[in-house]
Amino acid sequence: MTEKISTLIDELKTLTLLEAAELVKAIEETFDVDASAGGGMMMMSAGGASPSEDSAGGEEKTEFNVSLDEVPKDKKISILKVVRAVTELGLKEAKEVVENTPKVIQEGLTKAAAEETKKLLEDAGAVVTLK
Repeated sequence: MTEKISTLIDELKTLTLLEAAELVKAIEETFDVDASAGGGMMMMSAGGASPSEDSAGGEEKTEFNVSLDEVPKDKKISILKVVRAVTELGLKEAKEVVENTPKVIQEGLTKAAAEETKKLLEDAGAVVTLK
C-alpha cells in the first residue's frame, strides 16, 4: 500500500458515522456510482430511475431527509449545539434554523445516518421526523 493510501485510510478511521455517510454520498455523486450495489463493489449507475426514487416495483427508500419540526424554548441551546454539530453550520445560521421550524436540516442521508441524527436531536429535546 502506498503512503498516500495509508494516509487516507488513517484519515477515514477518524470519521464519525455521519461524516462517513456524507463521504459515501459525495463519492456516489462525484463518480456516478452506487455504493449499495451487491458484492461490496461500487457499480456504475445504469441511468434511469435512481434506487431512492419510489417506483411501482415497491423499492425500499434509501435516502432520507431529517426535518427539525419543533424546538421547545427550554431546550433551544442544547438543540442548537446538536444542529451545529450535525450540519457544520455557523452559530448564526444554526440559530436561524432552530428558530424557523419546521425545517429540513439534512437531505439525502442513509437510513442509519438519518436515524443517528434524529436520535441526537431527540436526546437534546427536539421533535424530529424522517422524510
